[in-house]
Amino acid sequence: MDIPHSLLKALVFLLIPYFSTAQYTDVINSNRPGRAVSAYAVGKNVVQAEFGLLYEQQDDANLNSDSNIFGTDFSIRYGLLFEQLEVVYEGSFINQNITFIDTNLEDTRTDFSRNRAGLKYLVFDPFKDPEKNKPNLYSWRANNVFQWKNLIPAVSIYAGATFNLGENPFFVDVPTVSPRVAVATQSRLSPRFVLISNVAYDRIGTDFSQWSYAVSLTHAFRNPKWSVFFENQGFFGGVSNDMLLRTGVAYLINQDLQADFHLGSNFKNDPSRLFTVLGFSYRLDFHKDELVPIENQKPTNNKKISRQNFKKNRRKKKKKKDF
Repeated sequence: MDIPHSLLKALVFLLIPYFSTAQYTDVINSNRPGRAVSAYAVGKNVVQAEFGLLYEQQDDANLNSDSNIFGTDFSIRYGLLFEQLEVVYEGSFINQNITFIDTNLEDTRTDFSRNRAGLKYLVFDPFKDPEKNKPNLYSWRANNVFQWKNLIPAVSIYAGATFNLGENPFFVDVPTVSPRVAVATQSRLSPRFVLISNVAYDRIGTDFSQWSYAVSLTHAFRNPKWSVFFENQGFFGGVSNDMLLRTGVAYLINQDLQADFHLGSNFKNDPSRLFTVLGFSYRLDFHKDELVPIENQKPTNNKKISRQNFKKNRRKKKKKKDF
């Protein structure tokens, strides 16, 4: 079946975003909902804030206590110097009201449960070469079906520090500053499915060093403004061991603003956790596309177009000679 030329142009327009090589995208690229971090940066000169309001119910069987937690989690991301580099600050500030059932005593704890900053850099992008990742203009299925090569992920590395300022009741005797490193991967399984995984090592060189991981799968609906995600996160060592499950949805309000909601729980009773989070992501877009010098541009592979351009230039030169 012949495909009209106008339809081919429309397909190119729709598919090119999936194969873009730059970090920057026309639509906000948020790490929310959930805690898994994308391998890609926000883009040079983009400032992005991601903010969430959280409520958590904790019941500790060992201490025979109940607690309610209210708080915020947030991050500030900035594309620094070039497309692959991002500086990021992440924090969670909470207020925990605890009731000890045996004694009927109450206690309140308020401080940062997460407070860290660092740099993330993209070291490998499987879509860097646009010539190897052109869309198939004649087959919708070829562009949307799962392919083994889609498992090859983009990879970024992170280096930073975790801060424990003042007398933090959640981290007693933990050093004020300790190193943190992480690796983030991201695979586009299909245009609608994205798989993200993280591995991190926190508070390196201290008695509270901790390994953690996060695996997140996101699915975009036919209405691209809506997406759903499922995430598993685990912690080993440090102050406590735990494993969490999260699920939720995100809605794109406009190209610079996203809203999200998720809920989750863990699998143990010391303490058991049940939480919900309502969040928003917003960016200030100061990104500018950098023009590639003519001498650095790759020559076209379309010989017909090259001959046409050659003929046009030759006709222009002849006209100048006639004058």
